[in-house]
Amino acid sequence: MLSLVTKMASPRPVLRPSPSRRKNLWFERLMALLATANFGLVLFDLSYVPWRDFWLRGTFQLPLVNFPLQVPMPRQITQWYDPIKGIEPHRDTQDYLQAVQQLEQQVVQQGLNSPEVQRSLANLRDLSVEMIDTNPFALANKSGTLEKIKNRMRDRMFGDRRESARQAFQRFWSTDYLTPANWQQEIGWFNRTVTPLIQTNYYRSIGESGDFTNNFGVIDTPFALLFLLEFLARTFYLSRRYRSLSWRDAMLWRWYDIPLFLPLWLFFPPLELLRAIPVAVRLHQAELVDLERVRNQATQQFVSSIADELTEVVVVQVIDQAQAAIQRGEVSRWLSQAVNQPRVDLNNTDEVAAISTLLVRLTVYEVLPKIQPDITALLTHNLEGILNQSPAYQALKNLPGAANIPIQLTDRLVAEAIQLLQTTLTNLLSDTAGAELSGRLAQNFAQTLGSEVQDQRALQQIQALLTDLLEEVKLGFVAQAGTNPEALLEETRQLRQIARRG
Repeated sequence: MLSLVTKMASPRPVLRPSPSRRKNLWFERLMALLATANFGLVLFDLSYVPWRDFWLRGTFQLPLVNFPLQVPMPRQITQWYDPIKGIEPHRDTQDYLQAVQQLEQQVVQQGLNSPEVQRSLANLRDLSVEMIDTNPFALANKSGTLEKIKNRMRDRMFGDRRESARQAFQRFWSTDYLTPANWQQEIGWFNRTVTPLIQTNYYRSIGESGDFTNNFGVIDTPFALLFLLEFLARTFYLSRRYRSLSWRDAMLWRWYDIPLFLPLWLFFPPLELLRAIPVAVRLHQAELVDLERVRNQATQQFVSSIADELTEVVVVQVIDQAQAAIQRGEVSRWLSQAVNQPRVDLNNTDEVAAISTLLVRLTVYEVLPKIQPDITALLTHNLEGILNQSPAYQALKNLPGAANIPIQLTDRLVAEAIQLLQTTLTNLLSDTAGAELSGRLAQNFAQTLGSEVQDQRALQQIQALLTDLLEEVKLGFVAQAGTNPEALLEETRQLRQIARRG
């Protein structure tokens, strides 16, 4: 089953696809492009409100840049998409801009000092104070835009942002400041600097649920229905093609397609970003984008990051289980089985006797010759200690001309003892009957040791010592754990390259 899923999820490209394969590939590419287009609409919908100023004015302010970037942008985008998000012009700011337009028309028709212009200027002064006090930008979360307007007006009137914004507006919309000589210049500055900021304000309606209006379903529902039908048809086809696969299992197989038709925007719009998963998978399966290297890198990073922790958990768990078994008294049962249970012979060889013979040979021919000086020194020291306690030996050392005799006697006794031991062991190994006797001795020794170890007091001591030993091993392993994941990943890559070259 696992190999089947892997094969279906990651199809291998072939040099000459069959007609059915080309047909399926064409369909896969079509659905992949539709999923990509739908995901693009999701990204546009999620970014529309924060970026509405860009779609409205065609300007974009980069951080740490004093001038905005101008990008040609058709105004129809906001006219078309504002109703989708429930956005409409704000009544207060629209009245303000209409009052400015009315003032411009009156100045052109009647002059700056006419009574109608005076009434319009007074109205603009009142609207400016009202705009500052009521802050109609707050609902659109654009209070910062109002601050920009106030700062620009302060800079224009006083050159100091610490002055009152109300006084700045009061002075600007007055005939004491506006004269026939500077009218065109000042109203042009206002239309270039302040009017675009006021135009960005909007009112967004609120639905019965208490959230802002969002009609994204009008655009998304046709795509969702298409992907739902495709999901049902594809999973049904898979369940019919593979008899061991039920329809429900096929749906679980294609779980990553669910975000394409599930209306997550109704609950939490950012969840729509989950559509990136099926889009990436479909583009890879349609051979439009090769994500194999990305998948390999992501898998290796994940495995390398948890390999050390996983190994640590496994080793600690095994040691804990061994400690629990020892504390339950399993050691006694193991020893009993080792002693009483008949041995299974697989190769007509007595492994215990063979191992014993091998160890004896290594001891006689390899170990003893290398440690003979140490054995000689040890035996000489012990023998001298024994002889020094003898009065006859002390008397012999005190005889004139016989001081070196005890030392020579001791060296000779030690040399002859070592030579006798080595000769005896060598003859024992060369004798077949002696080898059998030594094997039987080792076997009886193991059985006798196993029987004696089952004594209650000895068994308790062994269990306590084994438990402490395993605890020390566990702590030592945890203390030394912490392999660098990057080093482990690099080692894995090198081994793969060596395997491929081999």
